[in-house]
Parts: sequence; structure tokens; C-alpha cells
Amino acid sequence: MASRRGWGFTLIELMIVVAIIGILAAIAVPKFADLVRKSREGQSKGNLGALRSALSIYYADMEGNYPYDLNSLSTGGKYLSAIPAARASGYHAESAVIKHNWGIQALGCSGPYLWDSGQWIYWNDPGTCVWPPPAGYAARNLGEVWVGCTHTDTKGTQWTSY
Repeated sequence: MASRRGWGFTLIELMIVVAIIGILAAIAVPKFADLVRKSREGQSKGNLGALRSALSIYYADMEGNYPYDLNSLSTGGKYLSAIPAARASGYHAESAVIKHNWGIQALGCSGPYLWDSGQWIYWNDPGTCVWPPPAGYAARNLGEVWVGCTHTDTKGTQWTSY
């Protein structure tokens, strides 16, 4: 009598393989999500660097004058082809909007520091702030641009400190 056992796997063997794959996936998926968040943070930091570089070139071209509106860096494509997006991943939607510190008289000096919008903030009016910034925030200077997010990144650094 010939043996009827084939070359396939038993149900127990298949269940063990599926369990092992499930355990590996449970370990890998959170790590992958963290890597995606870190890559978006890196992209936002790179975009901030590109904005600051374009701003420095504009400052040199205009013989020591910063633009009143940061959107002028993308006009004509000389400094930037478009304003890059800020990505405060996990806290705010991606945004290429720029908020300026002028026109915030109701909030006074503290307004730009307290904006938690995930957008770019550009300090372009040296006369708006006549008192120190809120506790825990750095003083800002004419021509500075930063990410308007008061949350922290994956390393625990506050976004507004970049």
C-alpha cells in the first residue's frame, strides 16, 4: 500500500508561519510609521533651510533689505519656484501659507509666538514688538522665518526653535 502523504504543509505548520509573520509585522509597522514621521520632519527642516537660503540671497541682492512679504521670493522664480510646505507631522496639515507678524495689533508682540497653525511665520516688521517675548520663547529678529508649531518633534525639540 502506497503512502498518501503529499509534499504539502500541515495546518499546524501554516499556522506557525502565519503567527511568526504576524509578530514580525506587529514589530515593524510602528517602526515604519515612526520613520515616515521622521522623514516628514526632515523634509520640513529642509524646506525651512531652503526658505532661509532664498531669503539670504534676496537680502544680498537687495543690498541689506528683507522682503516685506515672503511670498515675493517665489515671484518670477528667481529665488524659489514656489513656497515649500511646512510639515509639522502628526500635529498640523501640510501648509505653504506664510503668516507675517504685521497686522496683529490685537495680539501684540506675543501673537506670532502663540500661533500654533503649522504654517510658516515670517518676522518682517521690526517695530511691532516693543516688549520681551513670552517666557520660553526666543526673541525674533527682522527677516527670520520659522515653523509655527508649539509641539515637539520626535527628538523632543519644539518646532518653533528651528
